[in-house]
Amino acid sequence: MTWSERLTELNIVLPKVVAPLAAYVPAVQSGNLVYTSGQLPMLGGELTAHGKVSEGAEGVVRPDVAADAARFCALNALAAIDALVGIDSIKRIVKVVGFVASAPGFTGQPAVINGASHLLGEIFGEAGAHARSAVGVAELPLGAPVEVELIVEV
Repeated sequence: MTWSERLTELNIVLPKVVAPLAAYVPAVQSGNLVYTSGQLPMLGGELTAHGKVSEGAEGVVRPDVAADAARFCALNALAAIDALVGIDSIKRIVKVVGFVASAPGFTGQPAVINGASHLLGEIFGEAGAHARSAVGVAELPLGAPVEVELIVEV
């Protein structure tokens, strides 16, 4: 089964590639690796969530909502890869780097980035097992709660 067929089986449609917000491209290939730029949780040109991630406080993004946003980030990264080399050329996911805009005291970054990791495992199975970093940061572009970048082998 190809990755395209797997996406269809899972009823997952890759979004359109998110237009860059500044002077960069969505993805580049070097040798047998494709690196994506950091992808925000954009859907239809809008962020799916805004704000810093925390538990139990008003005016912040709950960790479960941020994990869903990380899933959108991963879908956007896959769309960038698909546009560059085709989704079916992916051999494996090598690394996921996730940034979480964290309110003071929030330490649940790994659980948030699991939203991206679980999606990749669901699609790619063993080929989706990857190295990963999950980092808390003060702010992200446009007030996004999460940003994800991928490195894949093709």
